[in-house]
Amino acid sequence: MRTITTMAFLAAAGLAFCFPDFVVFRFTQAAIWSIALLGLVILCGISGQFSFAQAALYGMGGYAAALLANHTALPLYGALLLAPLIGFCAGYGLGRVAGGHSLWTQALIGYALAIAFPQLLRWRVIERWTGGVQGLSFDSPASPIALLSNDQWSFLLALALLAAGAWIASNLLGSRSGRALLAVRDHDLSAAAQGIDVVHMRAAASGIAGGYLALAGCLSAFQFGFVGPTAYSFALSIQMLFGVVVGGLYSVAGAIVGGVILEFLPGLVAGWGKGLSALLYAALMIAAIIAMPAGIAGAVIAAAGAYGRGSPARSRRSATSSP
Repeated sequence: MRTITTMAFLAAAGLAFCFPDFVVFRFTQAAIWSIALLGLVILCGISGQFSFAQAALYGMGGYAAALLANHTALPLYGALLLAPLIGFCAGYGLGRVAGGHSLWTQALIGYALAIAFPQLLRWRVIERWTGGVQGLSFDSPASPIALLSNDQWSFLLALALLAAGAWIASNLLGSRSGRALLAVRDHDLSAAAQGIDVVHMRAAASGIAGGYLALAGCLSAFQFGFVGPTAYSFALSIQMLFGVVVGGLYSVAGAIVGGVILEFLPGLVAGWGKGLSALLYAALMIAAIIAMPAGIAGAVIAAAGAYGRGSPARSRRSATSSP
């Protein structure tokens, strides 16, 4: 599987040289969506929490890049380290507050942050830093390699960070901490009886998810060279939830599938809808959720497992091994 995964990412990197820059730009945005959804896989799928705060955490990463570019002399790429740190701290703090409560309370706390964040950016006390309602603009980082265009460089950078994020998430899920998160998700009282600090584990998952989301927000700000309060509305949180549920809430592959869907499906549906594209998009998403409760990735994995159990070679092995 490691070999197949490596080959898949190398093949994806080749897309940067096979398509024009405007298509590569969209590939980059799909990779950025996937990084954000990796955080939701850890937060919602693995640790069993529920949150609407992802738009705010995503925005913190974007504003980290914009503030660094507009108010300091530090290199812009420093935001790739600053944004996940800010996201982790904010996510961990949010998890400490919400982690000891029910799913509904967690959702309401996350909703409060998602609603308050755009308003905070417009606050007069800090609007000279955040740009207020006008937002902040800055020059997107240029490619340091002469043979690569800016869009190709951005795609390869996002793809490399996605590969690193997927590797970290996969190792986390297979580790002792990952098993503790699953125990907390499945039955928090039993997990506490086994000595697991439930609130701390939920807060840690929230912090890691915040790091992923802030990193994705930073890369998105690099893409567009602009951040503003309206870009991080509550609708963005809902859009991310849709993406991760349709892609697959319980696997790294689900996050990648969800990122591709979020980027390319709306444009595809817009050509079909003839004025009803939003309604058609919503209907397709709801139908996918009903038809595939475990998401597209979960359905593919289940189908592959069923095929493996029913394959002739496997049947022969089972027959010869039976007494």
